[in-house]
Amino acid sequence: MTSRRIHTLHRPAASQTSLPPLLFVHGAYATARCWDEYFLPYFNHRGFDCHALDLSGHGDSEGRERLDRFGIDDYVEDLRQVAQELPAPAIVIGHSMGTVVVERFLEQSAACAAILLAPVPPGGILGASMKIALTQPAFFSEQLHPAGGEQSARTMRGVYYSRETEIDDLMRFAGWFQSESRRAILDLSLLGMRIGRRRPALPVLVVGGEADAVFPPALLGLTALRWKAEAAVIPAAGHTLMLDAHWQAAADNMADWLARMLPGATAQARD
Repeated sequence: MTSRRIHTLHRPAASQTSLPPLLFVHGAYATARCWDEYFLPYFNHRGFDCHALDLSGHGDSEGRERLDRFGIDDYVEDLRQVAQELPAPAIVIGHSMGTVVVERFLEQSAACAAILLAPVPPGGILGASMKIALTQPAFFSEQLHPAGGEQSARTMRGVYYSRETEIDDLMRFAGWFQSESRRAILDLSLLGMRIGRRRPALPVLVVGGEADAVFPPALLGLTALRWKAEAAVIPAAGHTLMLDAHWQAAADNMADWLARMLPGATAQARD
């Protein structure tokens, strides 16, 4: 497959360490910038070299004008391309749709570990989409116009964030979101029909928000089971864990897990 120009954010470790790099993969309708508000500074301060990519057609990566042609497998190629350019195998971290990209990447490529935030359940997104359509009928039209002002921000909060997340913050975040590929959404809808390849044995953490209206925490066990992973629920947090008002509780949970998984990480994680 021909490689594309994939834009990445790189936040070097604040201090020299031997820790593996972290590679962040955003979810649907998002860009790499969603990681840069809180998570990248948090983890680079703890000695991790942090990278976040814009998937094809997103942010500053190639293909914005042909976004709807890209599917999940194209996004997996983006991740593989970026991962191969790193100096060492990474810990890959995905959010929502990004967890599907990470899981599929792991079927064929090596990584030190993986963290799956608000993962898409194995059966796909159809159930969640139907529930949101019934309970939040304005959501889908508002999502196509992420810079739609305060009313749009309130609608997004009702689905993606905890009620403690400030509307002013959501309006500030709006520019970091965009349209999503129709092909990718179809792939997520048909996810339950796909037969996956071998899943490697590696450390995996699954994290969800207690107040996630998209994929409720009761679904976390389905993903944790197939990866033999630890699972954690962040009290009061919504779906968009990296920008939610409770983002630090999620980041602290991840840092504690990394400190247990990685020799030498404890000191940095506690600084």
